[in-house]
Amino acid sequence: MPGTSRPPGDAHGLVSALMRRLAARGVAGDAGEVAAPAADSTDCAQGQTPSPPRLIDLCAVWDPGVFLPAAGWKRASGFARRRLNEAETLNSVQEAQLEQLETARPRRPGSRERGPELRMARQQPPPWVHTAFLLCLLSLSGAIEIPMDPSIQNELSQPPTITKQSVKDHIVDPRDNILIECEAKGNPAPSFHWTRNSRFFNIAKDPRVSMRRRSGTLVIDFRSGGRPEEYEGEYQCFARNKFGTALSNRIRLQVSKSPLWPKENLDPVVVQEGAPLTLQCNPPPGLPSPVIFWMSSSMEPITQDKRVSQGHNGDLYFSNVMLQDMQTDYSCNARFHFTHTIQQKNAFTLKVLTNNPYNDSSLRNHPDMYSARGVAERTPSFMYPQGTASSQMVLRGMDLVLECIASGVPTPDIAWYKKGGDLPSDKAKFENFNKALRITNVSEEDSGEYFCLASNKMGSIRHTISVRVKAAPYWLDEPKNLILAPGEDGRLVCRANGNPKPTVQWMVNGEPLQSAPPNPNREVAGDTIIFRDTQISSRAVYQCNTSNEHGYLLANAFVSVLDVPPRMLSPRNQLIRVILYNRTRLDCPFFGSPIPTLRWFKNGQGSNLDGGNYHVYENGSLEIKMIRKEDQGIYTCVATNILGKAENQVRLEVKDPTRIYRMPEDQVAKRGTTVQLECRVKHDPSLKLTVSWLKDDEPLYIGNRMKKEDDSLTIFGVAERDQGSYTCVASTELDQDLAKAHLTVLADQATPTNRLAALPKGRPDRPRDLELTDLAERSVRLTWIPGDDNNSPITDYVVQFEEDQFQPGVWHDHSKFPGSVNSAVLQLSPYVNYQFRVIAINEVGSSHPSLPSERYRTSGAPPESNPTDVKGEGTRKNNMEITWTPMNATSAFGPNLRYIVKWRRRETRETWNNVTVWGSRYVVGQTPVYVPYEIRVQAENDFGKGPEPDTVIGYSGEDYPRAAPTDVKIRVLNSTAISLQWNRVYPDTVQGQLREYRAYFWRESSLLKNLWVSQKRQQASFPGDRLRGVVSRLFPYSNYKLEMVVVNGRGDGPRSETKEFTTPEGVPSAPRRFRVRQPNLETINLEWDHPEHPNGILTGYILKYVPFNGTKLGKQIVENFSPNQTKFTMQRADPVSRYRFTLSARTQVGSGEAVTEESPAPPNEATPTAAPPTLPPTPVGATGTVSSTDATATAATTEATTVPTIPSVAPTTIATTTVATTTTTAATTTTTTERPPTTTSGTKIPESAYTNNQADIATQGWFIGLMCAIALLVLILLIVCFIKRSRGGKYPVREKKDVPLGPEDPKEEDGSFDYSDEDNKPLQGSQTSLDGTIKQQESDDSLVDYGEGGEGQFNEDGSFIGQYTVKKDKEETEGNESSEATSPVNAIYSLA
Repeated sequence: MPGTSRPPGDAHGLVSALMRRLAARGVAGDAGEVAAPAADSTDCAQGQTPSPPRLIDLCAVWDPGVFLPAAGWKRASGFARRRLNEAETLNSVQEAQLEQLETARPRRPGSRERGPELRMARQQPPPWVHTAFLLCLLSLSGAIEIPMDPSIQNELSQPPTITKQSVKDHIVDPRDNILIECEAKGNPAPSFHWTRNSRFFNIAKDPRVSMRRRSGTLVIDFRSGGRPEEYEGEYQCFARNKFGTALSNRIRLQVSKSPLWPKENLDPVVVQEGAPLTLQCNPPPGLPSPVIFWMSSSMEPITQDKRVSQGHNGDLYFSNVMLQDMQTDYSCNARFHFTHTIQQKNAFTLKVLTNNPYNDSSLRNHPDMYSARGVAERTPSFMYPQGTASSQMVLRGMDLVLECIASGVPTPDIAWYKKGGDLPSDKAKFENFNKALRITNVSEEDSGEYFCLASNKMGSIRHTISVRVKAAPYWLDEPKNLILAPGEDGRLVCRANGNPKPTVQWMVNGEPLQSAPPNPNREVAGDTIIFRDTQISSRAVYQCNTSNEHGYLLANAFVSVLDVPPRMLSPRNQLIRVILYNRTRLDCPFFGSPIPTLRWFKNGQGSNLDGGNYHVYENGSLEIKMIRKEDQGIYTCVATNILGKAENQVRLEVKDPTRIYRMPEDQVAKRGTTVQLECRVKHDPSLKLTVSWLKDDEPLYIGNRMKKEDDSLTIFGVAERDQGSYTCVASTELDQDLAKAHLTVLADQATPTNRLAALPKGRPDRPRDLELTDLAERSVRLTWIPGDDNNSPITDYVVQFEEDQFQPGVWHDHSKFPGSVNSAVLQLSPYVNYQFRVIAINEVGSSHPSLPSERYRTSGAPPESNPTDVKGEGTRKNNMEITWTPMNATSAFGPNLRYIVKWRRRETRETWNNVTVWGSRYVVGQTPVYVPYEIRVQAENDFGKGPEPDTVIGYSGEDYPRAAPTDVKIRVLNSTAISLQWNRVYPDTVQGQLREYRAYFWRESSLLKNLWVSQKRQQASFPGDRLRGVVSRLFPYSNYKLEMVVVNGRGDGPRSETKEFTTPEGVPSAPRRFRVRQPNLETINLEWDHPEHPNGILTGYILKYVPFNGTKLGKQIVENFSPNQTKFTMQRADPVSRYRFTLSARTQVGSGEAVTEESPAPPNEATPTAAPPTLPPTPVGATGTVSSTDATATAATTEATTVPTIPSVAPTTIATTTVATTTTTAATTTTTTERPPTTTSGTKIPESAYTNNQADIATQGWFIGLMCAIALLVLILLIVCFIKRSRGGKYPVREKKDVPLGPEDPKEEDGSFDYSDEDNKPLQGSQTSLDGTIKQQESDDSLVDYGEGGEGQFNEDGSFIGQYTVKKDKEETEGNESSEATSPVNAIYSLA
C-alpha cells in the first residue's frame, strides 16, 4: 500500500546524524543504504517514498493511517504537526546531543513524568531524538513459549490469534454460496464481527448472511434468491476477547465473470506467401483471465512450430505464411476457470497469394523450400515487441516472461542474452520454441538489460528489454507473539523490505497506536515496540501493517503476561530402561512463568547433576553420556521459580546388553545331510528374548524340514535352495545382536564334506594372463584367468588401476566382481593412462596381485565436475583465503588441470573478480573486515571448462569485537549462583561470527575477616546470540566482581563495565582433618579442624554417633558444640562395640557437608559372643552419671569399680550401668530410663549397646586367671572330701554319673546339694539384647569335659579314685560355636 504523507520542513542535521547511527548498527534496510538526506516534501505529499531509499521511510513516521493511501500533509493530526515543529528547531547543537545520548543509559519509562498528551509532547525530548534513543537499545529478553499441551493451552488466558482466513483476493463462483473464512483461537474463546468497505457489517440485518457457530466464517446463501455481485467489496474480520482484538487481512471479494464473445463477421484474410501475419484473439475480459488456445472450427488443434506459434498475449503469429496454411481455418478459444466453460471466436479463413499455385508436399522439408516456391528471402524483423527496445516491470517472487517473435524468410532463430552477465541457469528456461524466456522466482539480481537476437542466413536483428524488479512488502522480521512474566522486558519487531521501501504502522487491538491510551511501559521506535517492566494490564494484540504501492502485509502479535508456578508436563514416575554403556537422555518437560530453573538429583540426595558423565540441556533434558551400573536409580528433576517449585521422578534401570557368545559358523554340507547352526545368546534376564533367523537378509520361513530352537537352527535334508547366508537375530525390546554364517551345499558328485574339511585351505593363487579388449573412449573389457583356489572357493575379485601422471606407482581400487566372473567391462575416465591388475579373495584371505596389464590411455575431454569442499575463510582481518579439495586423476579429464577462481561481495552488483590457479588455495587481499563473499571455483583443462560451479558463501577475516555488552544486570539466585542478563551488541560491532558472550568473574574477598581467598579469574561461556545465562559454583558469603565480553573467531572484545555483587551466606564445607583416636578401651578422643570454606559465620558443630556391631546398629546420639570447640572425649561403657561418628558444621542457613569416621577396632576383637559372668562390683569411688543431648537416649548409672584380684590384669576402672530395658521393633522404638541423666565434666559415657554379642570371654586374661583360681579351689575341696571320706562320712552319689547336672534339674530330696543356679539370673550390670531378651549365662559342662579320658572312676563307696586334669575351654578349641563359659559350680556338683 502507498505510504502516508509527512509535513513539509527540513530536519536534515538531526536526521543525518540519526541515519548514520542506524546505518552503523545495521538496524533496518538493505546493506549499503546509509545515506539519508532529508525527505522532499513533495514526495510525501504525493504518497511516494522519498528517493534515494532510506533506512527509515520518513514519510511513514508522520501519523500514518491504517490502510488508507497517502492523503497529504493537511490530514496529519495536530500532534504530528507539533512534533514536526520541534524537529524543525533542531540544530547542530542537538545533533551533538544525539551523539551523547547514544552512550547514555536510558531512563525507565516509569521514571518520566506522565501528563496529558500535549504536555508530554512539549516536555519530552523531540521525537527524532526519542527514536534514535530507542533504536540504539539492544535486543531485550526472549519470550516464554507456551507448550502445545492441551491442558495448559486450555488453562492459560490468551488474547485472540487468527488461525484461518480467506486469501486477500477472494474470487468466488457466482453459482455457489459465498464463504469467507475467519477462525481464531484464544482463552476465553473470542467473539467475531466484520467490516465491509471499512464500515461495520451488521449480519443480523441481512437474512442471507450468517456466521458459523464458534467461528467467524461468513456464509452468504443465495438459494432463496439474490445477486452475488451485490456483496462484492472489501471485508475484514475482527476476533475479540477481554485481552485484545486480532484482525484478519482485508479480503477483497470478487465474483467470477465469463463474458460472451462479441458477435462479428470476419472476412477472409488475404496475405502474400512468405509475408508475416498476426491473427488477433482479443478475448473478452474475465475474472480471472481466461486460458487461450487456438483450434480449427472442426476442433482440431493448430500445429505450432518455430514458424507458427501463439504469443503470450493470445495472438497467433506466422513468421512467414506458406501455401499449406490455407488448408484449415483458425479459431481462438477461451477457457474460463470458475465456470468451466470454453468460448470460441468465429474462425479466420486464410487466402494465400502465391507465385507457385502447386502445393507440393515434398518441398516442405527442402533446404531451399522458399526459393523453390519463388518466395523472396528477407532479413528478420520483430513482430512483437515492436522496435528495438522496450521495458518491463516485474514483482519480486513472480515469474518474468520475456517474449520476442520475429518474422523473416527463412524463419529466424531466437537466442537470449543478458548484458553484463549470464542468464541464471538455475531459474531460466526457454519456451515457445525459444521465443520466450521465463525466469522463475525473480529477485533483485535479475534486473538489468536482456536482449533477444533473431537471425537467419540473411542477417540478424536484436531487441533490448530493460527489466525493473519491484517488490511488494516481504518480511524480514515478522512480529511474533510475546509471552512475558510480570516485570520482564520484551519487544515486538516488525521489519519488512520492498521496492519502494514500505511504510510501517502499528495498531493495538485494531486501533491506531496514536489514538490508544498511553502506556508508560511501552515505547515505540519505528519498526520496534519495546516493553519494560510489563504488568498484567499490558496484555493486548498489536497489529503491524507495512505497505507500499504494490501491496501490504498485516501481522498480529499479542503480548500476554503470565504468572504461573512451575508444573511438569510429562507423566509422573516414568520408567526408563537402557542398555549398559549406551547413551541415554532423561526428559523433564516443564513450564512456568517466570521461566523456572531446572536441577537434577539422583536418589533424592547429592548435588545438582551437571558435568562429567552428565550434561543438562537448556530444555531440561539430562543426558548420560555412557550408562554404567552405578547410574541406575531414581532421578528427580526440580523446576523452581519465584512462585514455587514442581518436581518429577524418572526411574532408570540399567540392563545388560544382548550378546551372541556362540555364533553360527560357515558350513559346507552335502545335499541331503543335516546341518545345525548354533546361536547361543546371553541377555538380561528381566528382558524378553526373541531369536529369529534371516536367509539372505530376508525373514526365513520355518518349514517342515527346519527346526528352530532357542539356541540353534537345524535343517534336515539340505537342498540346493538352502544355500545362502543365514543371520541369527537375537533381540529384546531394547537392543539386538546379529551373527551371520554362510551355508554352501555341494552336489552329489562333489567331494564329500568330511574330505573337503580335511583338505588344507589356503589363499588363492594370483590371477594371470590379463587382456584388454573392446577398447572404447570410456570403457574397456578386462579378461583374466583365475588361479587355483587352494580348496577354498574364490568369493570376489578386486580390480585395481594405476595411472602415471598424478600418482605413479600408487594402486587404487576400481571395482569389485563376484568370484564366478573372469571378464568385466570397466568404465573409464577421460585422459587417464590406465594399467590394471586383479586380486582374488576367498575365506582365507587375498591372493597376491596379478601382473599388470598393458597400458591404455583414454582421450581427453572438458571436466565434468568441479572441486569440492570450497571454503572462504579469513586468516587475517584484511584477507580471505579460498581453499578447495583438488581433483584427482580420474576427474581431471585432460592435461594442464587448473582452476578458475571467482569472487565478489555478496548482495552487490559488482563484476566478478577472477584468477586462474594451479594449486588448491588462493588468498584475496585488502578485504573489509568480515563481509560475505560469493565464491566460485571452476575446473578447466586444455579441452575446456567444467560445468558452471555452485556459488559458495565465504567470509573475509575477523577482527576483534569493538563493543562490549551493555546494561549487564545481575540477580543473585542463591548462595552459589547468579543470573545474568545483558543487551546484545550490534552485529557490525562484532566484526566476525559471534561465538559467545563470556563472563569473567573473580572472588574479590570474603565477608569473613582474615580469610584469605584466591582471586584467580574464572569464566563462564554463553554460546550463540543469547541474552541471559546463569553463573554457578560460586563461593557463598563473598564479594565478587564480574566483566563481560563478546567473543568471535578472533578473540575477546573490550570488557564491559565491572559489576560487583555479593553472594549470601551458605552452608559450610566439611570439617577438616577429622580424627578418631582410641588411647585405651575406655575412652575415644575426637579432634577436628575448622572447615576450609565456612561460607558464612559458623554457629556450631553437630556430632552424631551410633554404636554398631557388624550389621546391627544401636541408638543414634546427637551432640551440639560451640563454633570454637574442636575436641571431644567420650568414655565407652562397652569395650566391644564400635562407633560411627558423623560431624558437620553449621551456619544460620543450615548444616553443611558431613564427614564420617569410625572408631578403630580393638586389637583383640573377635566374633561377638555372649556376655561373661559379671563379678560383683566393689565400690571404690563416687557414683557418676551420663549426660546426653538426645532426649530419647537411655540414661544409665555408672559406678567405678576396681578388680584387684586378677593378677594378670592391671587395675582398671570399669564402667557398669544399671539395667535399662529397650524394646526395638521394625516400626517403633520404646526406651525406658531408670534414672535421669546427669552431666559429667568433659567426657561422655554412652550406654552399652549389646549384652548378647560380647567378645569371647575365654580369651580374656582375667577370665583365664579366674578359672585357674577356681580349679585350685576345686582341688582343695576334693582333698577335703577324701579326708572326710576316710573318716567314714558318706555323701549321696548320683546314679548317672556320666550325665552332668544342668541348672534346670530339680533339687535332690535326699540331702544332696541344695543348689540354685545363680547363673540363670541376670547379673548386675548386664544389659538386654537388641531383640529385648536376656541371654542366659549358664553352663552345662560336667567334670567329664575337663578330663582327658572317658568317665571319672569311683570306688564302691562312691569315693573318687580318678585323676582330674583341667581341660581347655571348648571355646578355645572349637572356635566360636558356643557363647557360654564352663561353670565351675557344675563341675563341683558333679562330684556329689
